[in-house]
Amino acid sequence: MTRKTVRIAMNGVTGRMGLRQHLVRSILALRDEGGLDLGDGTVLWPEPILVGRREHAVKALAAQHGLDHFSTDLDAVLADDSVDIYFDSQVTSARETAIRKAIDAGKHVYTEKPTATGLDGALALARLADARGVKHGVVQDKLFLPGLRKLKRLIDGGFFGRILSVRGEFGYWIFEGDWQPAQRPSWNYRAADGGGIVVDMFPHWEYVLHELFGRVTSVQALATTHLPRRWDERGEPYAATADDAAYGIFEIEGGAVAQINSSWAVRVHRDELVEFQVDGTEGSAVAGLRTCRIQHRAATPRPVWNPDLPAAHAFRDQWQEVPDNADFDNGFKAQWELFLRHVHADAPYRWDLFAGARGVQLAELGLRSSAEGRRIDVPEVPR
Repeated sequence: MTRKTVRIAMNGVTGRMGLRQHLVRSILALRDEGGLDLGDGTVLWPEPILVGRREHAVKALAAQHGLDHFSTDLDAVLADDSVDIYFDSQVTSARETAIRKAIDAGKHVYTEKPTATGLDGALALARLADARGVKHGVVQDKLFLPGLRKLKRLIDGGFFGRILSVRGEFGYWIFEGDWQPAQRPSWNYRAADGGGIVVDMFPHWEYVLHELFGRVTSVQALATTHLPRRWDERGEPYAATADDAAYGIFEIEGGAVAQINSSWAVRVHRDELVEFQVDGTEGSAVAGLRTCRIQHRAATPRPVWNPDLPAAHAFRDQWQEVPDNADFDNGFKAQWELFLRHVHADAPYRWDLFAGARGVQLAELGLRSSAEGRRIDVPEVPR
């Protein structure tokens, strides 16, 4: 067995998602397993170089996890010919410039979303990466959730018949920060820093809808800021200028309609933090992060509206659980493995910067729809 080291510049891993999901549960988890076996006698050994603006933070993080390489100088790291891949999980406003530098340096690029602050910038990055011949990928982690993988299995098996509608509920209460610390960084609520739930979540909904049901052809959205005053990490009050809730209707190629509510100002009364109900002519399903329940046409009860009597049945009990039928690894790690295989073994990979641009486009058009109060067509993104 031959071990091949792949050096990965990881920018922004002192943040919540970059640290927990990408560094610890993906790259370091692969190292704990002895590397990634490509199946041809080669094992890829990921070697992260931690990059960040605060030297004390990246130095402490490297020491905590026994890593030798860290830097606050992105340009120097990108100039190092031994670095193979650039990964970005910075704040949105800093991402486009850094990715462009990485592409110019000839590095393969893997990045969180949104890939840029606007569609023009996202497309420019994708086209530049193609022109420079570097491989590129965008994190689309929700496709790898056990619940959505079960849902995909149902779709591929024809369970639903003709799919009529998708209803999505996502969100939870983010504490304002005054008497309990907020669970998300304060920049998420400042528009100037690239914050806002539309920018954050509509790219997710785009790839979920696109991959499972079909291309989104129109959007009608209402974005709002329910909590205009929050407190930052220092306990100082600030004006929340970015939207913290969005209510969207999406038409899908083929005729299905999706309605998805996204909110950081909602208290959870459902089984999981995100749930999608899919209704079709032959059956329905409700999928969350891990679980998926179904009700087939032949087993659908006959509810009758009667407000004068209590419900005779518990509706949730009338659904059947979809079995796992497989072991589900961490979704971020699973996608990292696919991208590493793509880079080093030329394995197929379709979630590229153009796919990321579709998400940026939907967020951009969603905000425009909200501002103008109308439904807006979503054209295909040109390559």
